[in-house]
Amino acid sequence: MKIIDAHIHLSYIDRFIETAKRISHVHYSCSGLEAEMRDAGVTAAVGMGLEELEGGQGFPDPDAATPMRLNMLRERSPRIYSCAGINPHRLSPAALNRLEKELLDPQTVGIKIYLGYYYVYPMDSRYRMIYEMAAKYKVPVVFHTGDTFSEKGLLKFAHPLAIDEVAVRHPDVTFILAHFGDPWMLDGAEIVYKNQNVYADLSGLIVGDQSELTRIVQTPHFFDHFKHALAFADSYDKLLFGSDWPLIPIKPYISFIQSMIPEEHHEKVFYQNALKVFSKMKPL
Repeated sequence: MKIIDAHIHLSYIDRFIETAKRISHVHYSCSGLEAEMRDAGVTAAVGMGLEELEGGQGFPDPDAATPMRLNMLRERSPRIYSCAGINPHRLSPAALNRLEKELLDPQTVGIKIYLGYYYVYPMDSRYRMIYEMAAKYKVPVVFHTGDTFSEKGLLKFAHPLAIDEVAVRHPDVTFILAHFGDPWMLDGAEIVYKNQNVYADLSGLIVGDQSELTRIVQTPHFFDHFKHALAFADSYDKLLFGSDWPLIPIKPYISFIQSMIPEEHHEKVFYQNALKVFSKMKPL
């Protein structure tokens, strides 16, 4: 079975570097990613553009320029695509021009908005031009939803219910709830179920290495909310596999998600849905 990892990172972020070294125990580099992709049978990956400035405030960096990119990727790869990252505090006309040029690149297949990390709601007027650009270039907008990988995040901005109004007011744009809104997965499931133009990825539900994944999976009731949300949404044609690498090794996370998804839906969740949503991607 072909697999597309619809949510990875490949940027110089101090927190990611430290997590990869001490918690998930992965080789956080281009070569490390390529090796894990080969080992796991992953044919392509979509990286979420993200940057922090050297000597700056760290992620979320209010001074990072839009669009944020995969600045660890030094050479183009036909297997690694990207979503251009948005800093809502840096959306000048020049930034929007840069974003538009980025979207003309065939390797840029979407846009990423970091709700909760930046204290801006998705219906804020600053994002209007972003949605218009997404519609024009027929690319999806990926929202971070749910828990934030930073104590500086504010969860009220990242609750999945905030996506409902955006989806209704912009029916010509496809939206993706990164992390399925975890831990508010039932709310995320309702947004996916209700809105034809909303999908969800299943990335980032565990941070750690193989032993940590095993411990959490074996903890009673830990994923009851996930199972409930999957049953409630009943929308396997709108769910995408993603790992959130480097926060966890790819191969064991694939096995975990496979165990949660009925086998008859694996082809959709692990491959076909990503090709449909990220329509600029080429089948590999």
